[in-house]
Amino acid sequence: MRAMTTPPQDPKMPDSKMIAAANRLAKFIASPDETQLQNIFADSDVTIIENFAPFVFKGRDAIHAWSQRLRSHVENITDLMHAFGATHDFSADGDKVFFTIKTKWSGKTDGVPFKEEGGWSFVLIRQADDWRVQSYGWSVTDITLGELEDS
Repeated sequence: MRAMTTPPQDPKMPDSKMIAAANRLAKFIASPDETQLQNIFADSDVTIIENFAPFVFKGRDAIHAWSQRLRSHVENITDLMHAFGATHDFSADGDKVFFTIKTKWSGKTDGVPFKEEGGWSFVLIRQADDWRVQSYGWSVTDITLGELEDS
């Protein structure tokens, strides 16, 4: 009888725990429920680049300031969902990693369907045996408003 083992991780791709960190962040964005904010971000040196003012959130108050502005940003959005695509440009240095991931957001803004596509760049740091977001930057590459075709 052969022992079942997990296949080795591709050193050029983020592993499932790294993607799970990005997923936790996306789920929080979709719900802005403060109880889901725990264990997403690193304990220090967090920097967030977003497409809403003031665009760069950093320093001791970065997470709180970002979550407050996020709440306003998504205030008129309903049915917000995300889907991840391919990851790219993975690199690791000790307990830090960098990667980008294609992301599609969909939902309704003021009742009008929308689809927003873009790329998320992440720097994750290993803390407490888990990966946490130390930095991320969001870049929109396409927005569609109105009736959407299934894709």
